[in-house]
Amino acid sequence: MRILRLARILYVSARYGLDEFFLGHERIKLIRWLVNLLFFWRPLREPRAVRLRRALEVLGPIFVKFGQVLSTRRDMLPNDIADELAKLQDQVRPFPSKQALAVLRRAYGREAHEVFAEFGPEPVASASIAQVHKARLKTGEAVAVKVLRPNIRKTIESDLALLFTLAGLLETLWSDGKRLKPKEVVAEFAKHLDDELDMVREAANCSQLRRNFEGSPLLAVPEVHWDYCTAEVMTMTWMDGTPISRIDELRRRGIDHKKLARAGVEIFFTQVFRDGYFHADMHPGNILVTDAGQYVALDFGIMGTLNDIDKNYLARNFLAFFQRDYKKVAQTHLDSGWIAADTRIDEFETAIRAVCEPVFNRPLKEIAFGKVLLRLFQTSRRFGMVIQPQLVMLQKTLLNIEGLGRQLDPELDLWTTAKPFLERWMSEQIGWRGWLRTVKEEAPYWASLIPQLPRLAHHALNENRLATLESGLDRLLIEHRRRNLWLAVIAALLAILILLKL
Repeated sequence: MRILRLARILYVSARYGLDEFFLGHERIKLIRWLVNLLFFWRPLREPRAVRLRRALEVLGPIFVKFGQVLSTRRDMLPNDIADELAKLQDQVRPFPSKQALAVLRRAYGREAHEVFAEFGPEPVASASIAQVHKARLKTGEAVAVKVLRPNIRKTIESDLALLFTLAGLLETLWSDGKRLKPKEVVAEFAKHLDDELDMVREAANCSQLRRNFEGSPLLAVPEVHWDYCTAEVMTMTWMDGTPISRIDELRRRGIDHKKLARAGVEIFFTQVFRDGYFHADMHPGNILVTDAGQYVALDFGIMGTLNDIDKNYLARNFLAFFQRDYKKVAQTHLDSGWIAADTRIDEFETAIRAVCEPVFNRPLKEIAFGKVLLRLFQTSRRFGMVIQPQLVMLQKTLLNIEGLGRQLDPELDLWTTAKPFLERWMSEQIGWRGWLRTVKEEAPYWASLIPQLPRLAHHALNENRLATLESGLDRLLIEHRRRNLWLAVIAALLAILILLKL
């Protein structure tokens, strides 16, 4: 099955002329000549970017998501490819309305017109996993009905099986394979994809994020209508706004781009460090902007979580990085176990400084993040740094945020924007505010523990007495054994003396 899928991937790549991207080097021009000979019939009249986008659509959801991530990195892609891949964010080819209505019939046990007062059969947005239809409840409220693509699970399972195979080969054949943990990375990706295939889980994610930002002027999250949610269908309040990718339209509406870019950074850091719960698929197709300049989050299939240890580690690293304290960055890496215990801190500090120092005090448009990431990778390989799979989603989200910030405000100083937030967060965690918060959180536990202290103390004393008694018995046994040993030695000496006299 995997061989067939791999064969299909190679066929589609050749069919759409993607060999142009991979076989252009002079050393392997013979291979490309052979591909052209085998696929002499293929029409390649469309531009390369269009062919790439169409090939990813044909190959399915995992490849579409890959294209979505790439579309946010305009600093790493030619403009024609970035523009075309951006269409994958919310313009994936929809599946027929007849199939969507069949899914609704199976989910509700009734026809769509019996459940909703109005239901638009034509989708208003289509993505790799599901598509959205506009409807109206019988109470009169406008809602967005998200319908899962039919038979999508089988396609994803097939692709994931192939990815696991490729990850295994990578670990076996590449010297850095085991350190990069490709199998664990694929497993993490598979877990999040599985989450996306359950609309009830996505609805729960939406509900949690809405609760986290309730009353916030920065981010609006739709309300879930639970009575209309199943494993294949999610229904939420209809949200009006302008797609954040339509820069000219935002400008026409008088939206402050610089303020919007700063708000995006603050939203990200609030999710990560305040809540430890963040939207991990923040590409432009999932974000609207209201006329008041407020972000609107959509599509909650992929959410990331961080525990307190992860948050503390990340905050210390970010803060030390913004303060250019590379020794602290190196020490934090060592303390966290990301690098070997015998690593020389001064050497690692020097390596980090060489990567990071050139990017400070420069706007995003002047920073070649592709080169920075490449040098960081080379540094990590040199010092045997271990990839942390639980942070893969965070890394992906950081790429999305950086790409989004670049589109909104190329002059955005990411470091200056983020530093005050992180300093405030660290103060709340470590300073007196953190102490008060800890007391508040632990108070209910203490309230239940204090009345039990006499009983617990009595129990502990009895245990100590028992331990003392056991210790005393052990000493007696030891002394008894020692006494018996000496008696045996004396008896043996007497026996020897008697024998000598005889």
